[in-house]
Amino acid sequence: MIPINDNIRIRHRPMITYWLIGINIVIFFWEIRLELSDQLGEFIQSWGVIPAQIIDGIINASVNPAAWVVVGWRLLSLPVAMFLHGSFSQILGNLLFLWVFGKSLENILGHGRYLGFYLLTGIFTELVQIFSETNLTVPLIGANGAIAAVLGAYIVKFPKAKIDSILPLIFIYIPAKLPAFAYLIWWFIQQLFYGIGSLNIPPVGVNQFSIAYWAQAAGLVIGAVFMRLQK
Repeated sequence: MIPINDNIRIRHRPMITYWLIGINIVIFFWEIRLELSDQLGEFIQSWGVIPAQIIDGIINASVNPAAWVVVGWRLLSLPVAMFLHGSFSQILGNLLFLWVFGKSLENILGHGRYLGFYLLTGIFTELVQIFSETNLTVPLIGANGAIAAVLGAYIVKFPKAKIDSILPLIFIYIPAKLPAFAYLIWWFIQQLFYGIGSLNIPPVGVNQFSIAYWAQAAGLVIGAVFMRLQK
């Protein structure tokens, strides 16, 4: 299922959604440039969220306060990692969902609240992943958690919305209008395809990053709860 648009009328241009999409695309092209110059692996290792490193840093800081400087530096990776992607399919899927579901959400929240919601839920979901997989040594990258929160909030606010979609059937593409709730299930199914078109991230290779499934589940919940509290 490929979402194209929804049937929610918006009154204001979703400028934050435009900017988020644009920034993600620019950074992804930067990643491609780094890949061509064999610098991508070092970059992802430096700015991806690596739970084991952060947890070890916190443990060290508990006995050596000076180590909090290192922990603080590693925590800077939380907002940065949200704008990094490991494959063409991951960034295309994320940005398509951000466009379809984000613009209507921005219209009702306003630009400032929507941006704060996006960034804070993204960081929160990364923290969930850190403390749920404390021994994970591969970098967590991608906007998946934040966009899952957008999807959760959207479904609570627009439970009856219809999504203009395309259903690919081998070489045939069937247009359809699907309930927004259908994408709650499809969101997790499509993660299985996010390895398609992966960038080469040394030293392990194309799988040297994590999609952070726990973060996405947490994102859906926190997005739904946030929107429920807005009523």
